[in-house]
Amino acid sequence: MASPEPRRHRPEATRAALLEAARLEFEDPGYFATNTNRIAARAGFAPQTFYRHFRDKPAVFLAVYQRWTEAELDLLEGVQDAAGAAAVLIASHRASLNFRRALRVLSLTDPALRAARAESRKFQLRRLQARSPLLFGGSFADLAAELLTLERLADACAEGEFRDMGLPDNEAEAALAAAIRRAFRT
Repeated sequence: MASPEPRRHRPEATRAALLEAARLEFEDPGYFATNTNRIAARAGFAPQTFYRHFRDKPAVFLAVYQRWTEAELDLLEGVQDAAGAAAVLIASHRASLNFRRALRVLSLTDPALRAARAESRKFQLRRLQARSPLLFGGSFADLAAELLTLERLADACAEGEFRDMGLPDNEAEAALAAAIRRAFRT
């Protein structure tokens, strides 16, 4: 059996390894506690390899965010009911707590990330509308409000904010499922 082709000859594999390493770094130890050298090392590359694929740490953060959004939407594709969608959203957000926290902070301080997040949300809406043409059934402002509500509720469930108020996780998940049903008019 032939040995695998060296990674240096497969830029797409190198980029994918860097993205996965960045995702792991952004989750633990967190965006603000890591740097591009740590990302490269975690992927098994020298620091200069990082810069062949990404301009800087914010650029790889954006790429990880795009990948995360697409993965979450892919997970939702097979879900047929609001309870299942709520469970998928909470699990996805819970698995990425530190990443999502950094995303919220950076959206307030980094104009490029804020713009990319807005584009990502528009992409999410288009993809959801393609799946369910009657989705939300209102103006773009109504659509955006529903998406932001669902996103915030999923974060609150994942981060235990309902639990902090004395509500059990199953009630938090049920509240998110009810919001999903309202959004999808089901």
